[in-house]
Amino acid sequence: MNAPIDFFFDFSSPYSYIANEWIDAVAARHGRTVRRRAILLGATFQVAELKSPVAYPMKREYSLRDFERSARFEGLPYALPPVFPIPTHNAARVFWWLADTQGEVAAAAWARAGLRAVFTRGVQLQDAAALKALATEQGLDADEAEGVWSNPVWKARLKHANDEAIAAGIFGAPWFIVDGEPFWGNDRKPQIERWLASGPF
Repeated sequence: MNAPIDFFFDFSSPYSYIANEWIDAVAARHGRTVRRRAILLGATFQVAELKSPVAYPMKREYSLRDFERSARFEGLPYALPPVFPIPTHNAARVFWWLADTQGEVAAAAWARAGLRAVFTRGVQLQDAAALKALATEQGLDADEAEGVWSNPVWKARLKHANDEAIAAGIFGAPWFIVDGEPFWGNDRKPQIERWLASGPF
């Protein structure tokens, strides 16, 4: 069995939303699975001394245009949320709770639902009521989900995931690791495809 593709993402990353829609199909074509890893870009940015591209006046308008264009190129619906970027720690804690207690399939479904909610419906995942509503939509107990994101255990689990990502040199999202090789960005799909098809190049 070939090693899974590690996919690091942030619920507030438009490129993570786009990449999440194609990575499973790419992996399946090459006999791989995907192992998702929810992280907080703010934590990696702080260590790398970076900021979101939309935080720079000269990069903001281009970045906003490219988010939409990149989604359109992949045939995906896209709408910039009314507040952007947003804090995503609570959604990420729920992700890790699902990953550790129910497995990758449940966590992947939550990741897909959360990313789509933000970038197609403008759902503000930093709002407790909105996040609880999303949990209900996904068949979760909303009060249990709220208890999870307030629980020190799952706060520590997310911190551990961030620390692991930083230790691995990850400073952006989406980020993929294929057979130990790092690929950063939604636009690395062709390189990932070639690597999976024929190995290192």
